[in-house]
Amino acid sequence: MTMAITARGLTKRYREQTVLDSVDLDVTAGTVLALLGPNGAGKTTTVHILSTLVRPDAGSATIAGRDLRRDSQGVRGAIGLTGQFAAVDGLLTGEENLRLMADLRHLGPRVGRRRVAELLERFDLTEAARKPLVTYSGGMKRRLDLAMTLVGTPQIVFLDEPTTGLDPRSRQTMWEIVRELLDDGVTIFLTTQYLEEADRVADRVVVLDHGRVVGEGTPSELKARVGTEVLIVTDRDGTVRPEIPIDGTVGGLRDVLAAIDGDESASVSLRAPSLDDVFFALTGSSSSYDDAAPASASAPAFITREES
Repeated sequence: MTMAITARGLTKRYREQTVLDSVDLDVTAGTVLALLGPNGAGKTTTVHILSTLVRPDAGSATIAGRDLRRDSQGVRGAIGLTGQFAAVDGLLTGEENLRLMADLRHLGPRVGRRRVAELLERFDLTEAARKPLVTYSGGMKRRLDLAMTLVGTPQIVFLDEPTTGLDPRSRQTMWEIVRELLDDGVTIFLTTQYLEEADRVADRVVVLDHGRVVGEGTPSELKARVGTEVLIVTDRDGTVRPEIPIDGTVGGLRDVLAAIDGDESASVSLRAPSLDDVFFALTGSSSSYDDAAPASASAPAFITREES
């Protein structure tokens, strides 16, 4: 088993505030790791450290076989980063943005032109290639942003909330592209505000809270930790009662039903634990996002791994 990312004891402080507190991470090559956490948990700070944008105060990391501290240039050559907002130049066309990135990657004129053409076709941007970015939709800009990330054919791609603000169709398109990357053996390090995305896409999930890892495992493992199904009772008038945990046995279900008072015409249903339940159980927070690092620090359809 080859590790794409290994981190030990990552720590970051801003004055009196500890944003990351001895974080350990292991990401297997060719898989998806989803990093979840409430506001200010340290998700974006973690991404910024692993992508060489911010230096940690303590700890070590190896990215694609390169030491984060000793070979930051090598790390940058092996990764791609798509942030929370599309990092594209609005004064240029889509093609010009990609050509600029190809020049920055020193691909050379011939290789650069070929790579730009490949990416425009792959991301369905050929027709819009020479149009100004003011004519692009939000989904098109995000696709262009990811295409720019892939100009250098990275081994690892960091996606920091890549689908925030996108409509369901654009989110679906984004995950189809991610599936193609996985088919090519690329490792995906993902943060997202949509927990269902993490549940459907991620091989492993790490939950941060106040800069510390409070949960780690596959989505199924984490959901199993928070309990079994809950019973949902809906009265005839449409009123939904508070959810009732059950122990997963027939006897337990009988006991719960016997304890319910009221209209016998009420309907009942079972709901399995979700990552929302995991999130709340591990962090004590509702599933609200947007990492709140200090300013000084620089239900749609999804593609599942089984479908790839």
